[in-house]
Amino acid sequence: MSGFLALLKRELRSITREKTIMFAIIVQFFIASFSSIILVGIMAFYDPSSIGDSTHVHIRAGIVAGSENVEPLLNYLDEGNVRLNIYPDMTAAEESFKRGRIDTIMVVPESRNGIVDMQLIMPELDTKKTVIFMVLDEPLKRYENYLRESQGVDLNYNSTGGKPSTTYEFLYSLIVPILMLFPALIAGSIVIDTISEEFENKTFDTLAAAPVSLGQVIASKMSAAVITAAVQVVMWVGLLRLNNIVIENAGLVILLGVVIAAAISVITAVMALCFKDRERTQFVYSIVLVALIGGSYFLNPSPFGLITRLSAGDPSMGIFQVALYAIPLVVIGLLFMKVSRRLVLSRR
Repeated sequence: MSGFLALLKRELRSITREKTIMFAIIVQFFIASFSSIILVGIMAFYDPSSIGDSTHVHIRAGIVAGSENVEPLLNYLDEGNVRLNIYPDMTAAEESFKRGRIDTIMVVPESRNGIVDMQLIMPELDTKKTVIFMVLDEPLKRYENYLRESQGVDLNYNSTGGKPSTTYEFLYSLIVPILMLFPALIAGSIVIDTISEEFENKTFDTLAAAPVSLGQVIASKMSAAVITAAVQVVMWVGLLRLNNIVIENAGLVILLGVVIAAAISVITAVMALCFKDRERTQFVYSIVLVALIGGSYFLNPSPFGLITRLSAGDPSMGIFQVALYAIPLVVIGLLFMKVSRRLVLSRR
Protein backbone atom coordinates (compact mmCIF):
# COMPACT_ATOMS: atom_id res chain seq x y z
CA MET A 1 0.00 0.00 0.00
CA SER A 2 2.87 2.41 0.76
CA GLY A 3 4.20 1.88 -2.77
CA PHE A 4 0.80 2.68 -4.24
CA LEU A 5 0.51 5.87 -2.15
CA ALA A 6 3.99 6.96 -3.24
CA LEU A 7 3.00 6.47 -6.88
CA LEU A 8 -0.27 8.34 -6.30
CA LYS A 9 1.57 11.35 -4.82
CA ARG A 10 3.95 11.29 -7.79
CA GLU A 11 1.07 11.33 -10.27
CA LEU A 12 -0.73 14.16 -8.46
CA ARG A 13 2.44 16.26 -8.50
CA SER A 14 2.90 15.62 -12.22
CA ILE A 15 -0.68 16.78 -12.93
CA THR A 16 0.02 20.18 -11.34
CA ARG A 17 2.89 20.63 -13.80
CA GLU A 18 0.71 20.05 -16.87
CA LYS A 19 -0.06 23.53 -18.21
CA THR A 20 -2.89 22.44 -20.50
CA ILE A 21 -4.73 20.63 -17.72
CA MET A 22 -4.25 23.46 -15.24
CA PHE A 23 -5.50 25.97 -17.82
CA ALA A 24 -8.66 23.89 -18.37
CA ILE A 25 -9.23 23.79 -14.60
CA ILE A 26 -8.73 27.55 -14.35
CA VAL A 27 -11.35 28.10 -17.08
CA GLN A 28 -13.83 25.95 -15.14
CA PHE A 29 -12.93 27.83 -11.96
CA PHE A 30 -13.74 31.10 -13.70
CA ILE A 31 -17.11 29.78 -14.93
CA ALA A 32 -18.07 28.45 -11.49
CA SER A 33 -16.84 31.55 -9.63
CA PHE A 34 -18.74 33.99 -11.82
CA SER A 35 -21.56 31.68 -12.89
CA SER A 36 -24.30 34.14 -11.96
CA ILE A 37 -22.70 36.94 -14.00
CA ILE A 38 -21.94 34.66 -16.94
CA LEU A 39 -25.48 33.27 -16.79
CA VAL A 40 -26.99 36.74 -17.00
CA GLY A 41 -24.67 37.69 -19.88
CA ILE A 42 -25.53 34.61 -21.92
CA MET A 43 -29.24 34.92 -21.18
CA ALA A 44 -29.14 38.53 -22.41
CA PHE A 45 -28.56 37.09 -25.90
CA TYR A 46 -30.67 33.93 -25.49
CA ASP A 47 -33.76 35.48 -23.86
CA PRO A 48 -33.51 39.19 -22.89
CA SER A 49 -36.83 39.11 -21.02
CA SER A 50 -35.39 36.63 -18.52
CA ILE A 51 -32.74 39.02 -17.21
CA GLY A 52 -35.11 40.24 -14.53
CA ASP A 53 -35.14 36.82 -12.89
CA SER A 54 -31.45 37.09 -12.05
CA THR A 55 -30.77 40.80 -11.59
CA HIS A 56 -32.11 43.86 -9.75
CA VAL A 57 -32.08 46.59 -12.39
CA HIS A 58 -33.39 50.03 -11.41
CA ILE A 59 -34.83 52.50 -13.92
CA ARG A 60 -36.26 56.02 -13.61
CA ALA A 61 -39.77 56.55 -14.99
CA GLY A 62 -41.77 59.73 -15.41
CA ILE A 63 -45.53 59.41 -14.85
CA VAL A 64 -48.04 61.73 -16.46
CA ALA A 65 -51.31 60.65 -14.87
CA GLY A 66 -54.74 61.76 -15.93
CA SER A 67 -56.49 58.79 -14.37
CA GLU A 68 -57.70 58.81 -10.80
CA ASN A 69 -57.16 55.05 -10.62
CA VAL A 70 -53.37 55.22 -11.06
CA GLU A 71 -52.41 54.62 -7.42
CA PRO A 72 -52.19 50.78 -7.81
CA LEU A 73 -49.87 51.23 -10.81
CA LEU A 74 -47.57 53.47 -8.79
CA ASN A 75 -47.40 50.83 -6.05
CA TYR A 76 -46.61 48.05 -8.54
CA LEU A 77 -43.88 50.14 -10.17
CA ASP A 78 -42.35 51.03 -6.81
CA GLU A 79 -42.20 47.33 -5.87
CA GLY A 80 -40.64 46.54 -9.27
CA ASN A 81 -37.44 48.60 -8.83
CA VAL A 82 -38.79 51.65 -10.69
CA ARG A 83 -37.92 55.09 -9.34
CA LEU A 84 -40.93 57.32 -9.97
CA ASN A 85 -41.19 60.98 -10.87
CA ILE A 86 -44.70 62.46 -11.16
CA TYR A 87 -45.19 65.24 -13.72
CA PRO A 88 -48.22 67.50 -14.16
CA ASP A 89 -48.05 67.46 -17.98
CA MET A 90 -46.13 66.05 -20.96
CA THR A 91 -44.07 69.20 -21.45
CA ALA A 92 -42.33 68.86 -18.08
CA ALA A 93 -41.90 65.10 -18.54
CA GLU A 94 -40.37 65.49 -22.02
CA GLU A 95 -37.96 68.12 -20.74
CA SER A 96 -36.69 65.74 -18.04
CA PHE A 97 -36.51 62.91 -20.57
CA LYS A 98 -34.38 64.97 -22.97
CA ARG A 99 -32.02 65.98 -20.14
CA GLY A 100 -31.57 62.31 -19.13
CA ARG A 101 -33.19 62.67 -15.71
CA ILE A 102 -35.63 59.85 -16.45
CA ASP A 103 -35.34 56.77 -18.68
CA THR A 104 -38.92 56.53 -19.92
CA ILE A 105 -42.27 58.32 -19.82
CA MET A 106 -45.56 56.60 -18.99
CA VAL A 107 -48.77 58.43 -19.88
CA VAL A 108 -51.83 57.06 -18.05
CA PRO A 109 -55.00 58.81 -19.36
CA GLU A 110 -58.54 58.66 -18.04
CA SER A 111 -60.40 55.41 -18.57
CA ARG A 112 -62.78 55.34 -21.53
CA ASN A 113 -65.50 52.70 -21.37
CA GLY A 114 -63.30 50.68 -19.01
CA ILE A 115 -60.23 50.88 -21.31
CA VAL A 116 -57.03 52.66 -20.28
CA ASP A 117 -55.04 53.55 -23.43
CA MET A 118 -51.57 54.01 -21.94
CA GLN A 119 -48.57 55.41 -23.82
CA LEU A 120 -44.96 54.48 -23.23
CA ILE A 121 -42.17 56.71 -24.55
CA MET A 122 -38.85 54.87 -24.82
CA PRO A 123 -35.27 55.90 -25.73
CA GLU A 124 -33.92 55.13 -29.20
CA LEU A 125 -31.13 52.84 -28.01
CA ASP A 126 -32.31 49.22 -28.48
CA THR A 127 -30.34 47.75 -25.59
CA LYS A 128 -31.70 50.32 -23.16
CA LYS A 129 -35.25 49.76 -24.45
CA THR A 130 -34.87 46.03 -23.81
CA VAL A 131 -33.85 46.59 -20.19
CA ILE A 132 -36.66 49.11 -19.59
CA PHE A 133 -39.23 46.77 -21.09
CA MET A 134 -37.90 43.91 -18.95
CA VAL A 135 -38.30 45.97 -15.74
CA LEU A 136 -41.75 47.34 -16.62
CA ASP A 137 -43.16 44.05 -17.88
CA GLU A 138 -44.23 42.58 -14.53
CA PRO A 139 -45.66 45.80 -12.96
CA LEU A 140 -47.70 46.50 -16.11
CA LYS A 141 -49.05 42.94 -16.13
CA ARG A 142 -50.08 43.33 -12.50
CA TYR A 143 -51.80 46.63 -13.30
CA GLU A 144 -53.62 45.04 -16.23
CA ASN A 145 -54.80 42.27 -13.90
CA TYR A 146 -56.06 44.95 -11.50
CA LEU A 147 -57.96 46.72 -14.29
CA ARG A 148 -59.47 43.44 -15.50
CA GLU A 149 -60.64 42.54 -11.99
CA SER A 150 -62.10 46.01 -11.45
CA GLN A 151 -64.15 45.47 -14.63
CA GLY A 152 -65.27 42.01 -13.51
CA VAL A 153 -63.03 40.07 -15.94
CA ASP A 154 -61.80 36.85 -14.31
CA LEU A 155 -58.99 36.01 -16.76
CA ASN A 156 -55.57 37.45 -15.86
CA TYR A 157 -51.88 36.72 -16.33
CA ASN A 158 -51.59 34.91 -13.00
CA SER A 159 -54.19 32.28 -13.95
CA THR A 160 -52.66 31.33 -17.32
CA GLY A 161 -50.08 28.60 -17.62
CA GLY A 162 -46.79 28.76 -19.46
CA LYS A 163 -43.32 27.32 -19.81
CA PRO A 164 -40.93 27.25 -16.84
CA SER A 165 -38.42 30.05 -16.38
CA THR A 166 -35.93 30.08 -19.25
CA THR A 167 -33.14 31.02 -16.86
CA TYR A 168 -33.99 28.02 -14.66
CA GLU A 169 -33.92 25.67 -17.65
CA PHE A 170 -30.68 27.12 -18.97
CA LEU A 171 -28.95 26.89 -15.59
CA TYR A 172 -29.87 23.34 -14.61
CA SER A 173 -29.90 21.78 -18.08
CA LEU A 174 -26.63 23.30 -19.32
CA ILE A 175 -24.41 25.21 -16.86
CA VAL A 176 -24.55 22.71 -13.97
CA PRO A 177 -24.13 19.52 -16.09
CA ILE A 178 -21.20 21.04 -17.99
CA LEU A 179 -19.40 21.94 -14.76
CA MET A 180 -20.08 18.51 -13.26
CA LEU A 181 -19.08 16.47 -16.33
CA PHE A 182 -16.17 18.47 -17.74
CA PRO A 183 -13.79 17.25 -14.96
CA ALA A 184 -14.47 13.70 -16.19
CA LEU A 185 -13.26 14.65 -19.68
CA ILE A 186 -10.10 16.13 -18.20
CA ALA A 187 -9.60 12.95 -16.17
CA GLY A 188 -9.60 10.93 -19.39
CA SER A 189 -6.92 13.14 -20.92
CA ILE A 190 -4.82 12.87 -17.75
CA VAL A 191 -4.91 9.07 -17.88
CA ILE A 192 -3.93 9.03 -21.55
CA ASP A 193 -1.04 11.44 -21.02
CA THR A 194 0.40 9.72 -17.95
CA ILE A 195 0.21 6.18 -19.38
CA SER A 196 1.46 7.18 -22.83
CA GLU A 197 4.35 9.04 -21.22
CA GLU A 198 5.57 5.81 -19.60
CA PHE A 199 5.62 4.07 -23.00
CA GLU A 200 7.31 7.00 -24.75
CA ASN A 201 10.00 7.26 -22.04
CA LYS A 202 10.28 3.45 -21.83
CA THR A 203 9.94 3.55 -18.04
CA PHE A 204 7.48 0.69 -17.64
CA ASP A 205 10.42 -1.74 -17.40
CA THR A 206 11.78 0.26 -14.47
CA LEU A 207 8.40 0.33 -12.77
CA ALA A 208 8.01 -3.42 -13.32
CA ALA A 209 11.17 -3.93 -11.27
CA ALA A 210 9.83 -1.79 -8.40
CA PRO A 211 8.13 -3.38 -5.34
CA VAL A 212 4.70 -2.62 -6.83
CA SER A 213 2.61 -4.46 -9.38
CA LEU A 214 1.86 -3.05 -12.80
CA GLY A 215 -1.78 -3.07 -11.75
CA GLN A 216 -0.95 -0.70 -8.91
CA VAL A 217 0.97 1.54 -11.31
CA ILE A 218 -2.05 1.83 -13.61
CA ALA A 219 -4.41 2.20 -10.63
CA SER A 220 -2.33 5.08 -9.24
CA LYS A 221 -2.60 6.95 -12.54
CA MET A 222 -6.37 6.46 -12.75
CA SER A 223 -6.81 7.31 -9.06
CA ALA A 224 -4.89 10.57 -9.48
CA ALA A 225 -7.14 11.52 -12.41
CA VAL A 226 -10.32 10.66 -10.48
CA ILE A 227 -9.14 12.57 -7.37
CA THR A 228 -8.46 15.61 -9.55
CA ALA A 229 -11.97 15.35 -10.99
CA ALA A 230 -13.51 14.89 -7.52
CA VAL A 231 -11.76 18.00 -6.15
CA GLN A 232 -13.02 20.02 -9.11
CA VAL A 233 -16.62 18.83 -8.75
CA VAL A 234 -16.67 19.63 -5.02
CA MET A 235 -15.22 23.08 -5.67
CA TRP A 236 -17.72 23.81 -8.45
CA VAL A 237 -20.68 22.89 -6.24
CA GLY A 238 -19.35 25.16 -3.50
CA LEU A 239 -18.74 28.05 -5.88
CA LEU A 240 -22.20 27.69 -7.44
CA ARG A 241 -23.72 27.92 -3.97
CA LEU A 242 -21.66 31.04 -3.26
CA ASN A 243 -23.31 32.49 -6.38
CA ASN A 244 -26.72 31.78 -4.78
CA ILE A 245 -27.37 28.89 -7.18
CA VAL A 246 -29.06 26.11 -5.23
CA ILE A 247 -27.78 22.60 -5.95
CA GLU A 248 -30.15 20.00 -4.54
CA ASN A 249 -28.83 16.51 -3.71
CA ALA A 250 -25.29 17.91 -3.79
CA GLY A 251 -23.79 14.68 -2.42
CA LEU A 252 -25.37 12.56 -5.16
CA VAL A 253 -24.41 15.09 -7.85
CA ILE A 254 -20.79 14.96 -6.69
CA LEU A 255 -20.88 11.16 -6.49
CA LEU A 256 -22.25 10.87 -10.02
CA GLY A 257 -19.60 13.24 -11.34
CA VAL A 258 -16.88 11.11 -9.71
CA VAL A 259 -18.41 7.86 -11.02
CA ILE A 260 -18.47 9.19 -14.58
CA ALA A 261 -14.88 10.40 -14.21
CA ALA A 262 -13.85 6.93 -13.03
CA ALA A 263 -15.68 5.27 -15.94
CA ILE A 264 -13.96 7.48 -18.49
CA SER A 265 -10.62 6.86 -16.76
CA VAL A 266 -11.03 3.10 -17.19
CA ILE A 267 -11.99 3.50 -20.87
CA THR A 268 -9.04 5.78 -21.64
CA ALA A 269 -6.64 3.51 -19.72
CA VAL A 270 -7.65 0.58 -21.93
CA MET A 271 -7.14 2.70 -25.07
CA ALA A 272 -3.77 4.02 -23.89
CA LEU A 273 -2.52 0.50 -23.11
CA CYS A 274 -3.70 -0.76 -26.48
CA PHE A 275 -2.28 2.02 -28.68
CA LYS A 276 0.70 2.98 -26.47
CA ASP A 277 0.88 6.30 -28.33
CA ARG A 278 -0.42 9.66 -27.12
CA GLU A 279 -1.50 11.13 -30.46
CA ARG A 280 -3.39 8.09 -31.68
CA THR A 281 -5.00 7.51 -28.28
CA GLN A 282 -6.17 11.13 -27.99
CA PHE A 283 -7.61 10.96 -31.52
CA VAL A 284 -9.51 7.73 -30.80
CA TYR A 285 -10.60 9.14 -27.42
CA SER A 286 -12.18 12.14 -29.17
CA ILE A 287 -14.14 9.88 -31.52
CA VAL A 288 -15.22 7.49 -28.77
CA LEU A 289 -16.22 10.42 -26.57
CA VAL A 290 -18.55 11.79 -29.25
CA ALA A 291 -20.06 8.32 -29.69
CA LEU A 292 -20.51 7.89 -25.93
CA ILE A 293 -22.17 11.29 -25.52
CA GLY A 294 -24.54 10.54 -28.39
CA GLY A 295 -25.26 7.01 -27.17
CA SER A 296 -25.86 8.17 -23.57
CA TYR A 297 -29.09 9.85 -24.64
CA PHE A 298 -30.60 6.41 -25.23
CA LEU A 299 -30.14 5.70 -21.52
CA ASN A 300 -32.95 6.55 -19.14
CA PRO A 301 -31.91 8.67 -17.43
CA SER A 302 -28.80 9.78 -19.31
CA PRO A 303 -25.87 11.13 -17.24
CA PHE A 304 -26.61 14.65 -18.47
CA GLY A 305 -30.30 14.34 -17.63
CA LEU A 306 -29.63 12.67 -14.29
CA ILE A 307 -27.36 15.50 -13.12
CA THR A 308 -29.98 18.02 -14.26
CA ARG A 309 -32.78 16.29 -12.37
CA LEU A 310 -30.72 15.65 -9.24
CA SER A 311 -29.44 19.22 -9.01
CA ALA A 312 -32.94 20.61 -9.61
CA GLY A 313 -34.38 18.44 -6.82
CA ASP A 314 -36.45 15.92 -8.78
CA PRO A 315 -37.97 13.68 -6.05
CA SER A 316 -38.05 10.65 -8.38
CA MET A 317 -34.24 10.67 -8.74
CA GLY A 318 -31.98 9.35 -5.97
CA ILE A 319 -29.23 6.96 -4.96
CA PHE A 320 -30.76 4.09 -6.94
CA GLN A 321 -30.28 5.88 -10.27
CA VAL A 322 -26.70 6.80 -9.35
CA ALA A 323 -26.03 3.16 -8.37
CA LEU A 324 -27.09 2.06 -11.86
CA TYR A 325 -23.92 3.78 -13.10
CA ALA A 326 -21.69 2.92 -10.13
CA ILE A 327 -22.23 -0.86 -9.97
CA PRO A 328 -21.23 -1.64 -13.60
CA LEU A 329 -18.21 0.61 -13.13
CA VAL A 330 -16.98 -1.45 -10.17
CA VAL A 331 -17.32 -4.69 -12.16
CA ILE A 332 -15.53 -3.26 -15.22
CA GLY A 333 -12.81 -1.74 -13.04
CA LEU A 334 -12.06 -5.07 -11.34
CA LEU A 335 -11.89 -6.87 -14.68
CA PHE A 336 -9.58 -4.22 -16.07
CA MET A 337 -7.15 -4.50 -13.16
CA LYS A 338 -6.86 -8.22 -13.82
CA VAL A 339 -5.91 -7.79 -17.47
CA SER A 340 -3.91 -4.54 -17.18
CA ARG A 341 -0.56 -6.35 -16.80
CA ARG A 342 -1.23 -8.38 -19.93
CA LEU A 343 -2.06 -5.18 -21.86
CA VAL A 344 1.17 -3.54 -20.70
CA LEU A 345 3.36 -6.48 -21.62
CA SER A 346 1.61 -7.01 -24.97
CA ARG A 347 3.87 -4.34 -26.50
CA ARG A 348 6.70 -6.86 -26.79
